[in-house]
This record gives sequence, structure tokens and C-alpha cells, in this order.
Amino acid sequence: MNTASDDQQANPNATTRRTFMEWCSWLILGVGSVATAIPILGFFLGPVIKPKSDEWVDFGPLDEFPEQMTRLVDVLNPLRGPNDGMTGKTAAYVRRIEGEKFQIFSPHCTHLGCPVSWFQESGLYMCPCHGGVYYEDGAHASGPPPRGLYEFKYRIDQGRLMVLLGHLPTLQDPGSAESTGKTA
Repeated sequence: MNTASDDQQANPNATTRRTFMEWCSWLILGVGSVATAIPILGFFLGPVIKPKSDEWVDFGPLDEFPEQMTRLVDVLNPLRGPNDGMTGKTAAYVRRIEGEKFQIFSPHCTHLGCPVSWFQESGLYMCPCHGGVYYEDGAHASGPPPRGLYEFKYRIDQGRLMVLLGHLPTLQDPGSAESTGKTA
């Protein structure tokens, strides 16, 4: 009677079922490790490979923004991907104070990020999610938001309003309501 151990002794290069299964296990472990390592490496190397890409976005000519008026402007987000579709758009509230002095607000509530709406009649921004209210200048009026609306940086370039878009503004950004001296 011929057994596997006899075959192994007779031909030391013969592959046994155990050896084959061991190699398959190591192969599966290696593939799984590589599949797990790719997103982890992407997380750490992503900022090096693709640096922050905030861009100055053209919001249009200055004469499209009447003084003492606020309007919502929809533009394409510079951080959009090729398959983003409608989600690749972003918006901002543009308030022209006078001359070349503007305030450009993020339309996101500072409480939980819900979209705020502008009501011209009352001169207030209101958040429908938890009742947050902001004054015309973006300062916190009432409700749960901890501070005023975040502001985007802007500049005037050849009679056109250019706004720095990409990542959402935060209090650490020089254009935000907190750092420009407004109190919440």
C-alpha cells in the first residue's frame, strides 16, 4: 500500500495537498494584505501626491452684484471629480456691501452643516434643521450654532469677483467671520 509519505520519500519534489494548501493560504494572505495597505498608504501619501488645490473661481462681473443685496451663486467646485455630476457644484452667498467691499458666506450652518437660506425681507439667514439664525453680516443671531457663518476669501480682478474655493472655510482661515473681528 502506497501512502503520501512514501511518495514524498520516493520523490522529494512532489507537491502534497498540504503544501499546496499552505501556498494558497500564503497567497491569499499576501493579496489581502496588499488590498488593505493600498487605502492606508493613499491616506498618508495623498496630501503629498495631490496637494491642496484651492482655486480662485470667477463669480462674474461686479455689476451683477447690486450694493446692499445678497444673492446665492452656484459654481463648479474646483475639487470635483470627473464623475461628480450635480454634486460637483458648490454655492456661496455673495453680499455686496458697497463699492468693492464684499462678504462671501458659505451656505452651510456652523452647527451641523445644513444649508442655510437667505430671506431678503427679514435680512436673515435661517437654518431649517435646528433653527439657527444669522444676521445679514453673517453674525450668529440665535439658535444652536456656536458662531457666525464662515466666509470665503475674495479679490477683485479686472472688474470680476474672484473667490477662493475648494475646501470649506474654517475659523482658522483669515477670511472667516471670527478672525475678521466680528463677534458671534
